[in-house]
Amino acid sequence: MKNFLRKLCSPVLNIFEKDNDPYDYKPINRKILIFMSFIFSILGSLVIYFSPATSDKGFLIPAIVFLALALVGFIVGFLGNDRAICRIWGSR
Repeated sequence: MKNFLRKLCSPVLNIFEKDNDPYDYKPINRKILIFMSFIFSILGSLVIYFSPATSDKGFLIPAIVFLALALVGFIVGFLGNDRAICRIWGSR
Protein backbone atom coordinates (compact mmCIF):
# COMPACT_ATOMS: atom_id res chain seq x y z
CA MET A 1 0.00 0.00 0.00
CA LYS A 2 2.83 2.38 0.85
CA ASN A 3 4.47 1.82 -2.54
CA PHE A 4 1.21 2.65 -4.31
CA LEU A 5 0.81 5.86 -2.29
CA ARG A 6 4.46 6.79 -2.97
CA LYS A 7 3.82 6.41 -6.71
CA LEU A 8 0.64 8.45 -6.46
CA CYS A 9 2.40 11.25 -4.55
CA SER A 10 5.67 11.05 -6.50
CA PRO A 11 5.38 14.57 -8.00
CA VAL A 12 5.53 16.03 -4.49
CA LEU A 13 8.07 13.56 -3.15
CA ASN A 14 10.46 14.00 -6.08
CA ILE A 15 10.87 17.68 -5.22
CA PHE A 16 12.21 16.82 -1.77
CA GLU A 17 14.07 13.56 -2.49
CA LYS A 18 16.14 14.50 -5.54
CA ASP A 19 19.43 15.72 -4.01
CA ASN A 20 22.46 13.60 -3.15
CA ASP A 21 23.89 16.08 -0.66
CA PRO A 22 24.80 14.86 2.82
CA TYR A 23 22.12 15.33 5.44
CA ASP A 24 21.69 15.06 9.19
CA TYR A 25 18.49 13.16 10.00
CA LYS A 26 16.95 13.10 13.46
CA PRO A 27 13.80 10.99 14.05
CA ILE A 28 12.18 13.83 15.99
CA ASN A 29 12.09 15.90 12.78
CA ARG A 30 9.55 13.53 11.23
CA LYS A 31 7.32 13.69 14.32
CA ILE A 32 7.50 17.48 14.41
CA LEU A 33 6.62 17.69 10.71
CA ILE A 34 3.56 15.48 11.17
CA PHE A 35 2.51 17.50 14.25
CA MET A 36 2.92 20.81 12.38
CA SER A 37 0.89 19.40 9.47
CA PHE A 38 -1.85 18.47 11.92
CA ILE A 39 -1.82 22.02 13.32
CA PHE A 40 -2.02 23.50 9.79
CA SER A 41 -4.96 21.25 8.93
CA ILE A 42 -6.78 22.36 12.08
CA LEU A 43 -6.08 26.03 11.26
CA GLY A 44 -7.35 25.65 7.71
CA SER A 45 -10.46 23.86 8.88
CA LEU A 46 -11.15 26.48 11.55
CA VAL A 47 -10.85 29.30 9.02
CA ILE A 48 -13.47 27.63 6.84
CA TYR A 49 -15.71 26.73 9.78
CA PHE A 50 -15.77 30.15 11.46
CA SER A 51 -16.07 32.29 8.35
CA PRO A 52 -19.54 33.67 7.76
CA ALA A 53 -21.35 32.27 4.74
CA THR A 54 -22.39 35.71 3.51
CA SER A 55 -18.91 37.22 3.63
CA ASP A 56 -16.48 37.73 0.79
CA LYS A 57 -14.71 34.58 -0.37
CA GLY A 58 -11.28 36.06 0.38
CA PHE A 59 -11.13 33.91 3.50
CA LEU A 60 -10.46 30.95 1.24
CA ILE A 61 -6.90 32.13 0.50
CA PRO A 62 -5.48 31.43 3.99
CA ALA A 63 -7.56 28.27 4.26
CA ILE A 64 -6.16 26.94 0.97
CA VAL A 65 -2.61 27.85 2.00
CA PHE A 66 -2.93 26.16 5.41
CA LEU A 67 -4.54 23.05 3.95
CA ALA A 68 -1.95 22.81 1.13
CA LEU A 69 0.90 23.07 3.65
CA ALA A 70 -0.77 20.39 5.74
CA LEU A 71 -1.16 18.10 2.75
CA VAL A 72 2.48 18.46 1.70
CA GLY A 73 3.60 17.94 5.29
CA PHE A 74 1.52 14.80 5.67
CA ILE A 75 2.77 13.39 2.36
CA VAL A 76 6.42 14.00 3.18
CA GLY A 77 6.00 13.05 6.84
CA PHE A 78 4.33 9.71 6.24
CA LEU A 79 5.67 8.69 2.82
CA GLY A 80 8.94 10.56 2.36
CA ASN A 81 12.39 9.21 3.07
CA ASP A 82 14.88 10.69 5.54
CA ARG A 83 16.39 12.97 2.89
CA ALA A 84 12.98 14.55 2.20
CA ILE A 85 12.46 15.25 5.90
CA CYS A 86 15.87 16.90 6.15
CA ARG A 87 15.20 18.92 3.03
CA ILE A 88 11.97 20.28 4.55
CA TRP A 89 13.88 21.43 7.64
CA GLY A 90 16.93 22.57 5.71
CA SER A 91 19.38 20.49 7.75
CA ARG A 92 22.40 19.58 5.67
